Amino acid sequence: MRKETEMKLTDILQETYDVCVVGSGPAGIITALEYSHLNPAKKVLLVEYGNAKTNAKNSLDNSIEIKNPLYHHQPYECTNKGLGGTSATWGGRCVMWDEIDFMNRPVLGEGCCWDSELFNDINRYVPRAATYFECGDPVFNLNDSKNLNKQRIAEHFVEGIVTDSVLERWSMPTRFGKRYRKDIEQRANITLLEGFEARDFSTPGADNKVTTLSIREVASQTQYNVKASAFIIATGGQEATRILLRNTQLFKNIGAIPPALGKYYQGHLSGKIASIRFKGDPKKTNYGFIRDTDGTYLRRRFQFSTEFLLDQNLLNAAIWLDNPLFYDPKHHNGAMSFMYLAMITPFLGKRLAPAAIAHTITQNKKHAIKKHIWNVIKGFPRSLTIPASIFYKRYIQQRKLPGIFLYNPENYYALHFHAEQIADPLNRLELGADGEKLVIHYALTDTDINSVIKLHETLDMWLRACGCGELEYWYNKEELPEAIRRMSRGGIHQSGTTRISASPEEGVVDSNLKIWGTDNVYVCSSSAFPTSGQANPTFLLGAFALRLSHHLSRQIDIT
Repeated sequence: MRKETEMKLTDILQETYDVCVVGSGPAGIITALEYSHLNPAKKVLLVEYGNAKTNAKNSLDNSIEIKNPLYHHQPYECTNKGLGGTSATWGGRCVMWDEIDFMNRPVLGEGCCWDSELFNDINRYVPRAATYFECGDPVFNLNDSKNLNKQRIAEHFVEGIVTDSVLERWSMPTRFGKRYRKDIEQRANITLLEGFEARDFSTPGADNKVTTLSIREVASQTQYNVKASAFIIATGGQEATRILLRNTQLFKNIGAIPPALGKYYQGHLSGKIASIRFKGDPKKTNYGFIRDTDGTYLRRRFQFSTEFLLDQNLLNAAIWLDNPLFYDPKHHNGAMSFMYLAMITPFLGKRLAPAAIAHTITQNKKHAIKKHIWNVIKGFPRSLTIPASIFYKRYIQQRKLPGIFLYNPENYYALHFHAEQIADPLNRLELGADGEKLVIHYALTDTDINSVIKLHETLDMWLRACGCGELEYWYNKEELPEAIRRMSRGGIHQSGTTRISASPEEGVVDSNLKIWGTDNVYVCSSSAFPTSGQANPTFLLGAFALRLSHHLSRQIDIT
């Protein structure tokens, strides 16, 4: 890699690059490395807003206004600037999407504008994506594994409309900046430019090609031009959308701005409203992590069959076993109380987990401290030995323990849901009056919430029919909608606002992620996903980055 310190900035900017990638999160890094690997004679410029000198606060996050902050995380809880992007605080969960996420369903209305053909194509890049994410063998269903025990999640469980075989695989977690900086530095055809913000694209010519991008040095605010044959916006969902909202001249040749731009902003509904009480042997309940033969951590989830979701016109969701609420001392678990007290301790808590994850544990509450201390005393010495063992596995080992799930001898576990959200055009990103501020409108619909409730009822019905167990709700039935609304804060998974479509009337980019109206500008971001499914978008986005790199490599002449 040709570093800025080894080359004068003027020399860097005089080059014409084959590909300019804006943003160096997992999508940007994978795109740059894979394209560089496939095309060693071609030049890649990787532009990143953050750098080692970037302050904790930055002008991009400072210029975001959330209209409904009760239901949406603040900007600094959602993203990170710098090489590696949000992977700096990413938990490492790698989940593959389901075919139903690519199907047009009545419940989605006009929200699904990609198809199963694209899903089948993207699956070709899953093995390579698993290599970049370091999450082991790319098998995401227990029934397809040759190495793992096929026992069910609990005694008496039978698969049917409810399944227990879908797996999430866990990365190291791989911090893409730290992990791949040396790889970038060793590539002679990659130039990394840190501390620069993408600003303005030139207007497409008659051939639909864009020739330059102006970038602004964050420190000096000086603006420069970059020339490239192809440009890839890989800045994350919100920022990719903001760039396009500022650069509507990109759509000049199609005569109108795509009506979907900035609309259909989605994330996931996520939280806990019930627990599960299994009836069988608690020692046969698969409550925690499974280890693959290479040491990769895996975890299973309850999901629902495609046929059932289609028949009942419900949104997709996953539900998994979890701990009871850490902040509530009624769990009477000394180890949990000790970990809760550690998380609410100033300075220490911030170092143990990212802000958004810490929020799910503490709910930003300092609750019943004396009762938690009493739990620790009663549970001694296991109150300390269990956290000590977890600390070693989670912070010292190279492949880190991804989470904390504690055995319950009563065979009683909380349930965590992670559910699809419909593509609602009222959920949107738009520019403020100054043309710079990003204004976020975000809320949940009754359809989103009712689907979560119905799927919990389905799981309860299925468990009872199997003789496996039953659900116990934390709220009265009439309280469930508001409880779900309050716990499901958006902003972590940013999808929908530059969505894939078959035409500019439906979306913003085509199935190859190319912006409608241009022939050489692409968006490699989860904002291009028209649906949110049950899975977090990071792993699938990595597969799309690989597909884009190979697509560009197959072009005989992109100049």
